[in-house]
Amino acid sequence: MSHARPLSASLFDQEPDFPDTGYPDTGFHDSGHPEAGDFVPDHYADAPEPSIIHGDWPEDDAPQGTRDPVATARDILKRVYGYSAFRGNQEDIITHVIQGGDALVLMPTGGGKSLCFQIPALARPGVAIVVSPLIALMRDQVDTLRQAGVRAAYLNSTLDWREALDVERACERGDLDLLYVAPERLVTPRFLELLDRSRISLFALDEAHCVSQWGHDFRPEYLQLSVLHERFPTVPRIALTATADAQTQADIVERLALGEARQFVSSFDRPNITYRVAPKDNERRQLLDFIRRHHAEDAGIVYCLSRARVEALADWLKDQGLDALPYHAGLDASVRQANQDRFIKGEGVVVVATIAFGMGIDKPNVRFVVHMDAPKSLEAYYQETGRAGRDGLPANALMLYGLQDVVMLRQMMDASDSSAQHKRTERRKLDALLGFCETAHCRRQVLLTYFGEEHPGNCGNCDTCFEPVETWDGTVAAQKALSAVYRTGQKFGVGHLIDVLRGGATEKVVRFGHDQLKTFGCGAEISKGDWQTVFRQLVALGHLTADPEGHGGLMLTDQAASVLKGQETVRLRRDRAVLSGDGRRGGGRAGGGRAGPSLAPPDDKLWHKLKAVRLELAKAQGVPPYVIFHDSTLMEMVISRPRDLTGLGLLPGVGVRKLERYGATFLDAILSEAG
Repeated sequence: MSHARPLSASLFDQEPDFPDTGYPDTGFHDSGHPEAGDFVPDHYADAPEPSIIHGDWPEDDAPQGTRDPVATARDILKRVYGYSAFRGNQEDIITHVIQGGDALVLMPTGGGKSLCFQIPALARPGVAIVVSPLIALMRDQVDTLRQAGVRAAYLNSTLDWREALDVERACERGDLDLLYVAPERLVTPRFLELLDRSRISLFALDEAHCVSQWGHDFRPEYLQLSVLHERFPTVPRIALTATADAQTQADIVERLALGEARQFVSSFDRPNITYRVAPKDNERRQLLDFIRRHHAEDAGIVYCLSRARVEALADWLKDQGLDALPYHAGLDASVRQANQDRFIKGEGVVVVATIAFGMGIDKPNVRFVVHMDAPKSLEAYYQETGRAGRDGLPANALMLYGLQDVVMLRQMMDASDSSAQHKRTERRKLDALLGFCETAHCRRQVLLTYFGEEHPGNCGNCDTCFEPVETWDGTVAAQKALSAVYRTGQKFGVGHLIDVLRGGATEKVVRFGHDQLKTFGCGAEISKGDWQTVFRQLVALGHLTADPEGHGGLMLTDQAASVLKGQETVRLRRDRAVLSGDGRRGGGRAGGGRAGPSLAPPDDKLWHKLKAVRLELAKAQGVPPYVIFHDSTLMEMVISRPRDLTGLGLLPGVGVRKLERYGATFLDAILSEAG
């Protein structure tokens, strides 16, 4: 490790402001300065001293170098994070990295990816450099780590030069356990020189799918991260992502030079999430009924494709009495920041946003995610729905889906100027998404099969398992629909085609002479709603496509011929209402505001009291409530009702530092309700 002179303030002041953005339609990733109190100039001055790890272990029990990696990892897990056992393959990953091995980790959102680099960072000497593309994620994880007594910091464009210089000097002195940085800044000569002067324990490359052109959030800046292996060949690297199909995984390995890395692939299953897909039918009312019925007091994210829809829907939800906020890149930066902070630090806030929102949000108690429009791929859907239920408690994912979504997605794909190979890949991804939407089988099975994981189906926690879907032989109906498209000239939309099929002699039908066609009235026995379902599925199945000129008309595809000739049977599913039947497993709570079964009145009272105590502590420090304790930890307090600090310290999520800082306060609240 070299020891060049400290950087001067004047030198830092000359550095260009390296943007930490890169995603379309969002200023969220680089959204201005934090509120007062969020980040002080002396970046780590208010962190507990000494560190929970460095300098705070008994001499005969020090984790670095004197104990085996498994024992070290378990000690840190309990001491810092308050958990007694690892989940899944966390322990294998962590011990592998502690021993200096490279790793590629595929683990679902909420599966504990962060521990896979945070614990090795605390076990290995030096500072861990965490590459993260998102400012919000940096702030969130640093806040959480500092609450647990870990010396963590970040470097990004929200810091002024004095704050950034403090962080750089702390890194160089070895006073940090983890330092978060954006990829754009990491590859600059200035930052690489800082690394040369520092002792680096490991590199963690979070959101690694961003390196792949096949990933749903490709960022060209990630392509430069191979420099880490070239410049620091002996420092272990761990690349992590929650979503990557086989093609994306191969791209990550190649582009980050991880050919020798051990690969750890966890199950992609999120059993706590209930998946629902429903046909659009007065979608605003569907959304409102869903929230009021299942999530009356809960935080959630509602995704829309356009900024105009975001603002209109947020205003409408506010008019209905919900605490709803809009979020998109077109808003003033101060408004975006304020809305983001209210969502992160508040309780029961609903954000209506474009799909970029939520990347990097570590808020564990998001209880629902709703898509008002279909996303572009199953990877995107999985990533976005994965923002719900990160704490492992029940959560809901609802997609409202209609013909226009299918038409628009196919138009976007066809209109793309990308290469033929890229179009083929995008077509495959879109077909997989539409197959998920239209399936009559277990949705979890379809989703996991896409990621190469076997699942027997009948998960018992999706709409198609709650109520098995009825299918029918739609061959004749399909032939009628396709014939109507052909005979009307392949330039009319669904509404007009249904009028023709049902024998509706509208002014438009008569004007074009379509009341004289052979197909006029041939489908009068099928309702308008059912015809809409037929057309949607024919587009999804690839028998129809949208007019490439964007006029809203439907056209036959080459594969429609086999249906018209009777050479192919078409089976269609029957739609049903969004919340038909009970279907409440996973996130359905008639009382709202809690995860899991309804609580008895005394427990409900304590639950809300503990949440109020947590919120007061969080507001006093300017941090999100969940960095104090997760909902799951509060629920353990309600269930266990510990009588002393020793009992409280045994609960999951109550580490040494948090027990010291908050134990007495929460214990008083519990004992006051002892009755």
